[in-house]
Amino acid sequence: MNGERPPEPARPSVSRDDVDTAQRAAEVMYANDMAAQSLGILLEEIRPGFARMRMAVREDMLNGHISCHGGFIFALADTAFAFACNSYNRTTVAASAGIEFLAPAVLNDVLTAVAEEQVRGSRLGVYDAVITNQTGQRIALFRGRSYRIQGTIAPEDDAGDQVGPERE
Repeated sequence: MNGERPPEPARPSVSRDDVDTAQRAAEVMYANDMAAQSLGILLEEIRPGFARMRMAVREDMLNGHISCHGGFIFALADTAFAFACNSYNRTTVAASAGIEFLAPAVLNDVLTAVAEEQVRGSRLGVYDAVITNQTGQRIALFRGRSYRIQGTIAPEDDAGDQVGPERE
């Protein structure tokens, strides 16, 4: 107990194909995600089991306390969670999710949600997201449980390879 943090567990190495798969799945998801688009949520980074997204707090997102309504913060976190758990191009939905609000977000804050896989099994997964503002202040903590269903996000050929303009 010398004040040092324990070493982080080793993460499996990620291949270029894995990153390409995550990117392609994210492109298809974002094109279909009218909710994220209407809220101005932008994808900043995607890789297997990880997503970073941001959203600026607009005037129409303020509640009666003149702070960002918690539902919008939840929507940002839930969107990052969705992109992280679908980054393997296997259709995955939320089984449950919860959020802890730590500080208010205000008009013109730029919120960032970083969602990271904690556990991923054949069907179930657990993902945590940290939501911060532009100064790095923690605004909320989110945990989502995912459930994999049949299907893929981006089309694949019979061999399981993704099909796209560059791969046809």
